[in-house]
Amino acid sequence: MKLEEAIVYSLATSGGGLKVEWLFDKINREGLHRRKDGQPVTLAQVYAVVMSHPEMFCKSEGRIRLLI
Repeated sequence: MKLEEAIVYSLATSGGGLKVEWLFDKINREGLHRRKDGQPVTLAQVYAVVMSHPEMFCKSEGRIRLLI
């Protein structure tokens, strides 16, 4: 699944938003997304996707929340 989809899935199943560190950890721990080179995603990649999609995600009170 795409990284955006992995973030949506992780937030939808978390029940209230996650800190970006927890979101990054959940995606890698559950194997929801891998980079093209097979390595786990980085914290910076997760944060970049969240910040580039303000229509889907918001950052408030130190947590990433799903808007859709």
